[in-house]
Amino acid sequence: MPQRTFSIVKPDAVRKGFTGAILAEISKAGFQIVSIKKLSISKPQAEGFYAVHQGKPFFDALTTFMSSGPLVLLVLEKENAIADLRKLMGATNPANAEDGTIRKQFAGSIQENAIHGSDAEDTAAFEIGYWFAGYELV
Repeated sequence: MPQRTFSIVKPDAVRKGFTGAILAEISKAGFQIVSIKKLSISKPQAEGFYAVHQGKPFFDALTTFMSSGPLVLLVLEKENAIADLRKLMGATNPANAEDGTIRKQFAGSIQENAIHGSDAEDTAAFEIGYWFAGYELV
């Protein structure tokens, strides 16, 4: 049975013009795009999305970065979507990411690492619900 996951093409990758190439990698890996939108978000929206990290030293820098320019928000579907997307993304630090992963190809640093993907089913459910209304998930 197909599983859904959530992903963001982050502001650094959008700014550098990598959105199309990243979407092509996702598509090539067998993911179906259930829903997609491009959005500029406010710092308070970013803080709500990343509330789980509140109080951690990187929280302010992360939420400032994520609200620094347009993002592409995605709901993706395929068998084993969460684990498969995390493998496709590569390590958080692009220097440690395997060849062929999105972060190895498109990320500049541990913070500007091109893409976000849900890490578990409950996280995916929260993240999808945070950005997408039910009627947008066709």
